[in-house]
Amino acid sequence: MSSTFFERGGLWMLGQNLLLVFVGAGGFFYRNHWHHVLLARCGAFLLLFAAGCGLAGAISLGRNLTPFPRPSQSGRLVQTGIYQFVRHPLYVAVFCASVGWALFCASWPALLAALVLAPVLDAKARREERWLQQQFPEYASYEQRVRRFIPWVY
Repeated sequence: MSSTFFERGGLWMLGQNLLLVFVGAGGFFYRNHWHHVLLARCGAFLLLFAAGCGLAGAISLGRNLTPFPRPSQSGRLVQTGIYQFVRHPLYVAVFCASVGWALFCASWPALLAALVLAPVLDAKARREERWLQQQFPEYASYEQRVRRFIPWVY
């Protein structure tokens, strides 16, 4: 792995993806720990919400989309589309999909991995924001207007 991989935040990406493997495997191999139709429906809703949120984020980013948390030097600061409501809609999508999968599969191991993912995504977002502040002077005002994960809340 090149230094560019590490400089762009590759370890964050690897850690997140490792947890996602645990979420996926937990739901696949250790399912049906509880039987509750409402929880399964909530899980399905979260999966659909995550798909919409992720798609909206990817469309808004366009060519700026990258798997790394550090923005590319040729990128621009996106403040339109879903990014006018939350600063990290792709992280919201990943978390909601993880919890949704765990609920849909009724899997305690998947739910535990999804909950461990939350502080990882929060820390990853904070690191990404430091890089964004360095690269884009206008990020400070954007950060004041738009919340990190939940509109008007957090």
